[in-house]
Parts: sequence; C-alpha cells; structure tokens
Amino acid sequence: MPLPPRLKRNGNVYWFRCAIPRDISATYPKTEEKFSLKTSDYQEALKKLRKASAEVDERFEEHRRRLAKEREPALPELTEQQIKYVGQVYYTHLLQEDEEVRESGFVDRDFDEDAETTEALEAVVRRDYARGMVDEFMVGEAEEVLTWDGVGLKLQPTSPSWPKLARELQAAWIKASAAKRQRNEGTPVETPAMPDAKTAKAGKLLSVIIDEWVAEKGRGNGEWVASTLAANKLWAERFVEMAGDKPINEYVKADAREFKVALLKLPPNWTKNKEIGQLPMKDAAAKAAALGIDPMSSKNVNKVLGFLRALWNWAVANHDDVSGNPFDGLNVKISGKARDERHPFTTEELMKLFRSPLFTGCRSERYHNTVGSFVPNDQGIYWVPLLGLFTGCRSGEIIQLRLEDIRADAGITYFQVTDDGEDLNLKTAASFRRIPVHQTLIDLGFLQFVEQQRKRKHKRLFPEMPKAADGYYSTAYSTKFKNTLKAIGVKHEKNAFHSFRHSFEDGCRNSRIPGDFMNALQGHAEKGMVGRYGNGTYGLHLLNEEMQKLRYEGLDLSHLKRN
Repeated sequence: MPLPPRLKRNGNVYWFRCAIPRDISATYPKTEEKFSLKTSDYQEALKKLRKASAEVDERFEEHRRRLAKEREPALPELTEQQIKYVGQVYYTHLLQEDEEVRESGFVDRDFDEDAETTEALEAVVRRDYARGMVDEFMVGEAEEVLTWDGVGLKLQPTSPSWPKLARELQAAWIKASAAKRQRNEGTPVETPAMPDAKTAKAGKLLSVIIDEWVAEKGRGNGEWVASTLAANKLWAERFVEMAGDKPINEYVKADAREFKVALLKLPPNWTKNKEIGQLPMKDAAAKAAALGIDPMSSKNVNKVLGFLRALWNWAVANHDDVSGNPFDGLNVKISGKARDERHPFTTEELMKLFRSPLFTGCRSERYHNTVGSFVPNDQGIYWVPLLGLFTGCRSGEIIQLRLEDIRADAGITYFQVTDDGEDLNLKTAASFRRIPVHQTLIDLGFLQFVEQQRKRKHKRLFPEMPKAADGYYSTAYSTKFKNTLKAIGVKHEKNAFHSFRHSFEDGCRNSRIPGDFMNALQGHAEKGMVGRYGNGTYGLHLLNEEMQKLRYEGLDLSHLKRN
C-alpha cells in the first residue's frame, strides 16, 4: 500500500518530507522541508502528518506574504503640501461637527459643560504645542484622518512624517477651538468647504524624473553618448543629495541658488581630493573654501548648471504639474569673448607642427614624436591634423569618418559629415554638412590614401583609431595630439586640436570667403528666421568654389607632397 504524499519511511520511523513550491523555491531558505515525525506507528504518523502539513503550509504562506511585502514599493513621506491638506481637512471636519451639534440644539447645562470641556482641552493642546509635545490622542487622530474617504494617503508605521502630521493637526485643533469659542460668544464663523483632494497631489520625485530623463536621452541611438549620459545623471543626483529628494514641483529658486553657491567653491575633480573627496558636496565645498583650494572655472560651473536647467526644461515639457525652472538666470557671467577660450594656431606653430617628426620622419607610429625615417602617411595620426586644418572639423567628426562618407558628385569630391550610422555622433543638428575636399589635400595625396583604404576593405577611414570607453573617438587622440604640441614646444593653455577650427575661420575670412559659406562649411546653425526655411544647404558647386579660395598665408606644405 503506497504511503500518502509527504509521508516517508526511513527504517522503522516515519518522516515528513515535501518539496518547496515552485513559486517560492528560489527564495525559500531550504531546498525541501524534511523532519522526523518520531513514531513508528502508522496511525499516529497519519495524525502527525496532518498537523505537520498544516504548519508547513502556513510557513509557505508566511514566506509568500513576506515576499509580497518586500516587493511593495516603499510608501513615500508626506510632502509639506500634503500635510497642510490633511490639516485643512481636519479643521473643516471639526467645524462641521460643531455645526451639526449646534443644529441639533443645546440645553443651557449641555452648552456650559461643552464650553468648559472645550476650553480645558484647548489649554492642554496649546501647552503641548508650545512645548513641542504630541500626545497619543493627536497621533490617533492623525491615524484616523488618513483613513477618511477622499484623503487617500498612507504612511509607513515608522515614517518620520507622523510627528509632523500630528503637529499640524494640533494647530488645526487649536484653530478650530478658537473658532468654536467665537461661536460661543455669538460671533458667526463660517465652516469652510472641504479642500479639494487635488491640492494634496504630489508631483513625481525628482529621482524618478531623473531616471525618466536619462532613459529617454540615452535610448537606442539617442542624442547622448555614454559620457554625456553619466555626467548629466551624476550632477542631477548630486543636486538631489544636497536639496533632498522631493516632488519636483516643490523645489524653489533657493534650492538652485544653494547648489550654485556650493559649485562656486568646489575645485575641479573634487572627489579625487584626499582632504574633501569623501565629504558630501555641500561640506566639501565649504571645506575647500576654508582650505583655499582653487575652485572650478566659471565655464564649468555654467556647464553643470546647464545640466540641471536642461533637466527642468525636459520636465516642464513632459509633466503637467511642473512649471518654471529654478535654474533659469543662474549662470555665472563670464567676461571676455568666446573666441578667447581657444586661440587659432599661428603660422609659426603650424610650420613647426607640419615639419615635426610626425610629418617628416619619425621612429614609429608609437614613437611618432621622435626623429626617424618612418612617415605614417597611411594612418590617422598623419591625416587628422591636415583634415582639421582644411575642413574646420572637430577631431571626433574626422576620426569617425567612414569610407562611404568620402563621396564624389559632378567631379567634386567631398566629405559628408553625418550621424546617420552606427557609432556616429554630431554635436548639433546643424553639424550635418558637406565639405568639398580642398585642393591642397588632393595635392598631398589624400585621395590616394582613401583609395588605398578602400582596397584594404576598411569600413572606416581610420580603423586604427577606436572609440574610447566614454563613447567618443576623440578622447584618446586628444592626448596624443597634445603630446605632439608639447614635443615641438608650441603647447599652451589656449591651444588644442579645436584651434584648427579657429584657424579655419581666420583662413576663410582672410581668403574673403563669405560668412554664410564659412558657417555652412563649419556646421554653424543659421540664426533668426533665415534658419527656419528651406533645407539650409548650399549647392555643392557653390561650396566648392568658396572652399578652393581658402589659403593660409605664409604656410608652405610643399614638402609633404607625394612624389
């Protein structure tokens, strides 16, 4: 005769044994429930089996309840707005209750007793309120009010909102008692209408808004690369750390201003500073100022403020309950002109660069700043600076070029600068453009180099220059180029690869290339109403006519021409 389920026999002794239900098997602390029933008598074992089964099933249910509770989202704290709302509901209720009692009619004795009781209780509540005390009665009132129809608010049993709420009800009770006393003295006091529950509705927490914002900006081929995503999220979270995680509609200008004040004191890369790196942002800022550590530049302060301003602008556009931007108007005013941040290369600097070992003979690709007999004219380290000088492109735009982006139409060869493809990025929408290949690049053998790369079946023009972990092609190259400038003795704080864009602009002006063509070649957006109509592009033949006018006075590159 087979044994009932869960009953097993081990020798002469009966045991209870059952598998863990599948829905909780992954989290249950045992792989099975197994224990001795401590009897060798079959009938007694059946009795013990029924009791054991009930106990084990209850353990399974308790485990399920605990899991369900753990999976429940934590209840948020009440906002100041919500606490005020509950106080208004309670005050209105007290006056409605008083009005109903009066309408039912008092006899003289009842009226006198009620008045005395009210005054005595009011005195106690006033005393407790003055002393910052909250008694059990008021806590019980707070618990009850939250259960009333229409209030719709809940709190965790250990929530720090309980004393705040009870104190708000104390204030409402005192206010209602004063109104009752006025009524007792014959002064009419109107019972207000019950407040609209909509006034208690809190906006989404800023932390939730940040997650939504970052998710949208980083989705698929979104507009942000990994480093931009990380920087925006990091500074938004630092603001939350300083100002607290509140519904987004509760932040005010003072919160943004306090954040800016801290930024103005923080040094660059402050988390790597041994003295302040482990402190919260506000404390780190205060200590950095006390220690006299140089703060970050005003430009970087404005960059961070821009992150938060962009977050709020997105929230305003995507959420009905968000209005206004506390970060508007907070940028630090920077004196001087934007072009003063980077200088163009001088003719002397360009001559030194293009007569350096990298272009005339170096030791190897790795040691390209050391004199030798190797000329890497089949690699990006050779061509990227030349393309920077004769296109005005950013280094990332050049390095990401695919061979299919070198095109020809009606006898004109041109670069198509685009983000239409995997792993491609442009700074702005206006950066999409066509740039005719300058004759100097052709004379230096650029088109032969392109054809050579096509024969090698490469997809990218410079396949040996990979994208860095931060999502940019320019990251690793920027360091290499800076080292080259240092090696030839022309590096200073105002020049970098971006100086080629400034050189290109000056070259266009000095070659009398009109400003609108210069903007089209560099990817600058047209301003005003002009930029709103048409497709915003010039014909290729017109662009080529202007591009071929470009000259750099005093710059001789004839030594780079291929034989």
